[in-house]
Amino acid sequence: MNYHAPWWLPGGHAQTIWPALQNRSGRLAVPPYRRERWPTPDDDFVDVDWLDGPATAPLLVLFHGLEGSSGSHYALALGQWVQVQGWGLAVAHFRGCSGEINRAPRAYHSGDFAEIGWMLALLRARHTGPLYAVGVSLGGNALLRWAQEAGSTAATVVQALASVSAPVDLAASGQAIGRGLSRQVYTRMFMKTMKPKALQKLAQFPGLFDAKALHAAQDLYDFDNVFTAPLHGFKDTRDYWQRASA
Repeated sequence: MNYHAPWWLPGGHAQTIWPALQNRSGRLAVPPYRRERWPTPDDDFVDVDWLDGPATAPLLVLFHGLEGSSGSHYALALGQWVQVQGWGLAVAHFRGCSGEINRAPRAYHSGDFAEIGWMLALLRARHTGPLYAVGVSLGGNALLRWAQEAGSTAATVVQALASVSAPVDLAASGQAIGRGLSRQVYTRMFMKTMKPKALQKLAQFPGLFDAKALHAAQDLYDFDNVFTAPLHGFKDTRDYWQRASA
């Protein structure tokens, strides 16, 4: 199946910005999510927002993008579609993305296949119907990394998966978002929320990273070098982008 964009939305920028504007206009109502908090093996937590369907109906699990949540426009639109189909939806929040800072000295990243595998295993164990997974942007890359690591066993967990707008080459994507219009729009938007959350983490764990370097960070390369990479076992941004790419 090929995707054909509407003629009046030419190019990736228009197709990215228009849905976000529609969400701000209130055209996509927030559905009646039911939230569950799951304890993690490292004494932390993740929040999962549910739209419940019949026990034997298909369950779709969504892994959101960078700084996304169950309130993201694509999650709201998917929630509407799922309800029409009579399915269930589970929006699995990455750590720190559900509106409350997580407890552990870590956050989330594009290659977090272990976290996705853990969440999918729990969902598979409790749901009797078909299980499908979709990841958007960062979540799409992480989901593909899980599929790579799981290999043939992935089919025993999910019936199918889809990855939407995933930055499968993190170095190329990082360079693209760091220049031109992308830098002025997307990078600024991400940094506006990522820096404060990182500083909250530093308040939890003094000395975890260099605060001055974080304040000086101007793009995702700088931010990942100071925060994302060292907190998640990577040497630096280059190492992170190389090893986490799908």
